[in-house]
Amino acid sequence: MAGSRRPTYGVAAAHSYGAVAAVIVVLAAVNLADAAAYRYKDETGQWVYTDRPPAPGRAAESLALPGSGAASPKMVVEPRSTANGVALVAVNQCRCTVEFAVKAQTQQGDQTARTVVAEQSEAVLLDIGAAAGPSEVRYAYGYIVGEPGAEHRPAVPYRAPFALARRFNVTQAPPDAVTHADAASRNAIDVAMPVGTAVHAAREGLVINVAQRHFRGGLQLKNIDEANFVQVLHDDGTYAIYAHLQLDTVRVRPGQRVARGEYIANSGNTGFSSGPHLHFVVLRNAGLRSESVPVTFAGPGGSAVTARSGQALTAY
Repeated sequence: MAGSRRPTYGVAAAHSYGAVAAVIVVLAAVNLADAAAYRYKDETGQWVYTDRPPAPGRAAESLALPGSGAASPKMVVEPRSTANGVALVAVNQCRCTVEFAVKAQTQQGDQTARTVVAEQSEAVLLDIGAAAGPSEVRYAYGYIVGEPGAEHRPAVPYRAPFALARRFNVTQAPPDAVTHADAASRNAIDVAMPVGTAVHAAREGLVINVAQRHFRGGLQLKNIDEANFVQVLHDDGTYAIYAHLQLDTVRVRPGQRVARGEYIANSGNTGFSSGPHLHFVVLRNAGLRSESVPVTFAGPGGSAVTARSGQALTAY
């Protein structure tokens, strides 16, 4: 079962200082234009979400797509005019630390810089001086959420991310790497569960980003950036991602603290996914590189349980 949402790559709009090539390396919630959507149950009883009208004779519900509910935090590098010419400024509106890096092509040659920007603040990455014309400054940038070198230090094993006493089958977990082959997904857990199953926080933390407007899922390239998700920052600087969530079911917002076990969303089948499931992963900033970390879950009698492909996982 496909369960990894690849990093988002995008190009920002051109501006007076030249074209921008932006490499975005964390999840980004996307606000979609208004569109028609439908849902119906297939032969197995699973909900199907689609932007195409159903076949004649099939009962289907027309959906009004919701608003995003909360804007994604802005994390960008943008040019600013200065007394000396142009500065490239890292803007971090996230309630979290973010590490930025930039490479600029200027008349003086290539210049690079990287810096860590505190939550909801800005910092000058490069002061590149005067530009002779509107096409003289070109730059690319990237960023990673979290303090560089954050160490994963949970006080207790994670709670399985669903309701207590419920039991679901794990379809992919380390060391298996069918679709979890890169550093950011190698330790991710895929749990098969019907669309609409309650997802609960596996660990307390601060919500820093969400997406909830997507309704499509599948194994086509267009689905890669269409996974609904919740991103929760932990006190040790690592963060969890709960992905492939159901349309319009996210119950939390950026800036909200959630408790261990709190109901945060419903599972779904959005984004790059071959079937209904929850993709759960804990990541850290390994120095401008997202790196997943191994997790264990609470078991009976306070024991720690390691999820394994093909085995059931129970929430205690």
